[in-house]
Amino acid sequence: MAGRGAQDARTTARQAMQSLREGNAAVARAAFESLVAAAADDASACLGLALACRALGDGEGALAAVDRALAHEPRNLRALIFKGDILDFLGDRRAASSFYLAAVSQARAAGEVSADLRPDLARAQAACERFAGAIEEGVRLRIAGTGLSEGRQGARFRESLDILFGHRRPYFQQPRYYYFPGLPQVQFFERASFPWMDRLEAATGAIREELREVMKDASVFRPYVQGDPRRPRKAQDGLLDNPDWSAYYLWKNGEVVPEAAARCPATLAALSEAPIPRIANRSPSILFSQLKAGARIPPHCGLVNTRLICHLPLIVPGNCRFRVGNETREWREGGAWAFDDTIEHEAWNGSASTRVILLFEIWRPELSAEERAMVTALFEAVDASGADQPAWEI
Repeated sequence: MAGRGAQDARTTARQAMQSLREGNAAVARAAFESLVAAAADDASACLGLALACRALGDGEGALAAVDRALAHEPRNLRALIFKGDILDFLGDRRAASSFYLAAVSQARAAGEVSADLRPDLARAQAACERFAGAIEEGVRLRIAGTGLSEGRQGARFRESLDILFGHRRPYFQQPRYYYFPGLPQVQFFERASFPWMDRLEAATGAIREELREVMKDASVFRPYVQGDPRRPRKAQDGLLDNPDWSAYYLWKNGEVVPEAAARCPATLAALSEAPIPRIANRSPSILFSQLKAGARIPPHCGLVNTRLICHLPLIVPGNCRFRVGNETREWREGGAWAFDDTIEHEAWNGSASTRVILLFEIWRPELSAEERAMVTALFEAVDASGADQPAWEI
């Protein structure tokens, strides 16, 4: 008998949905109300009643019915989207967007949904974007009216808005070897923080001339990522022993390269005021970094967050880009910058010619003289202990 009752309920539900499709919303409502009253109060019956109420313009009745559906199945995608529709119909767009977002997020986590539900999900996604866009526009207009976000001082705040509204994602330091706590998460550092770069940039022409002399013998540039028989071979996204990204070192891992340094006196002289670390077996490294036409350096993070990496672009054919975290810049010949290489970064040469920069490391400006001495002593102690030194790189 119970089975017969369930079958009758399913028949009534089918007939009610057919009435709804044919435009007989009042008939459908009466049928769904009878199902709910007859203890067939499941999510599908409640959702059908909500659809019928909406078709009749009864927003409050539709809302009550869909709430009953969600009480039975809080994760029912159709019910979540429909409640968003009802709230939007009633003029509560903020609340509507929360239900649309819940449905979209849940569907994304599930990975796959039925084909008949996809149009509704696409509509919910569009509604989320539309509501978010309206909120963002209102916020930005209101803030712009205060003048607080203007100029260089407001740059970090403007970035926070981009992150808040989903246009950027935050990136953080991820050193592969040593982490010094308490240092700020900065991608590109303010150029004004490094007055010694004035002298470096002024020497761009002389440095470039030394570079061009070096480049007359292409064989002196060696692949930046080289295999070491004393260490396990690592996948490097096609860069291992690849000359597309190559280097010519003036200093390498704390030791001067005498012949190279002798060929580039103007380059080293221009760096005399830079706060370059002096750590045996590790720092400094100073080199010309060459990236051939069409080459790409994949995303990666550096070894230690106690240093910054500096670039002085020397030969830049155009369409050469560099990303640190959520900011992408183009190199400009003679325009130096400093960045934190423990934040994910990557590079592209989209031109038909070779790009070359001067690349070197400096102490992070936040570290005191005492802290720099501590870090130096640490690495020297590690080496003295006989521990295996990591494959150091800049």
